[in-house]
Amino acid sequence: MLRFLTAGESHGPSLTTILDGIPAGLPLTPDIVNKELARRQHGYGSGGRMKIEKDTVQILGGVMGGETTGAPIAMLVENADHVKWKGKAIEPMTAPRPGHADLTGAVKYGYKDLRPALERASARETAVRVAVGAVCKHFLDQFGIIVGGYVASIGEAQADFGGMPYEERFTRAEESDVRCPVESSAQKMRDEIEKVIHGKNTLGGVLEIVALNLPVGLGSFAQWDRRLEAKLAMAVMSVQAIKGVEVGDAFENTRQLGTQAHDPINLRPSTFNLQRSTNRAGGIEGGISNGQPIVIRAAMKPIATTLLPQPTVDLASGSEAPTRYERSDFCPVPRAVPILEAMVAFVLADALLEKLGGDSLNEMKPRFESLRKATLEDLRMDNLPRVFWE
Repeated sequence: MLRFLTAGESHGPSLTTILDGIPAGLPLTPDIVNKELARRQHGYGSGGRMKIEKDTVQILGGVMGGETTGAPIAMLVENADHVKWKGKAIEPMTAPRPGHADLTGAVKYGYKDLRPALERASARETAVRVAVGAVCKHFLDQFGIIVGGYVASIGEAQADFGGMPYEERFTRAEESDVRCPVESSAQKMRDEIEKVIHGKNTLGGVLEIVALNLPVGLGSFAQWDRRLEAKLAMAVMSVQAIKGVEVGDAFENTRQLGTQAHDPINLRPSTFNLQRSTNRAGGIEGGISNGQPIVIRAAMKPIATTLLPQPTVDLASGSEAPTRYERSDFCPVPRAVPILEAMVAFVLADALLEKLGGDSLNEMKPRFESLRKATLEDLRMDNLPRVFWE
């Protein structure tokens, strides 16, 4: 139902994307996208490029009169840093960095210089992913669905959220330069980042992305590639430096018994709603959303570009040599929050479009309101025996 492609290089003229499948009638202005682009550029531990780039979007197609038309949405984000590279001879890059796409890209594509791999594999590409995510978040918002995120840990510093509601976590995270809702933990995270800056190194962490107010029934168990958690895991893992994904309490559940690892189903007598007292499944059961908050945790490794040289081999000379530094972040974890939100929002918008159908927002809203709920009234069983196979 929904798809997008991106194009462009880290230091090329611009980054572009085409988002196809957004229905007609969605109010959309550049300001909606620019707000998310600005979020991506803020975060303690960012590198020097964030002082240069002030990302803004140009919407080149699919929007007329301030509303989507149902046609593909084309968006462009210029690279302000391109002026320093245009028309200039660039020193050869021949020593691949461990953990980056330098070596694997050269083997795959037969490059005579490593820079083409660096330029396309760079996380600079996520600027237009955030633009796509901004449109998807805005679409989901029309149905009261919220996607937000925050930092759970950086290095050894880990936050304890207690019973803090998710929406409060989102708000407090945006008030923090490390996007951690708990200030005492945020200070420990800053201290961790300061250590790696002075040590000329990099640092990773864990992020949590949460979706609220989703209906029951998004995704499917009918085919492997329609399972909602599978789509979400792929989308999150596609972001540069993300090396692990967890849905709900997945890893903690491996240490529990079966009667402890799941979410009991209870009946609220006054409304006849089926409800849960816990959310260990992270809002997804059998590949389908169950109406609980969808909770995704992502592990972001320390990025490969370090001021402190790492051992490698210079492919031009054929001898061992240290890596050369390419400008980058010391800790990209806080800046990754809006990027992961964007990818989660894209998957959920696609799943909602699949569920509702229709070509315009006006068609979809009544269908959303009439979706089956997890209530006894909507799920009444006739309690009759059946022959399922002759």
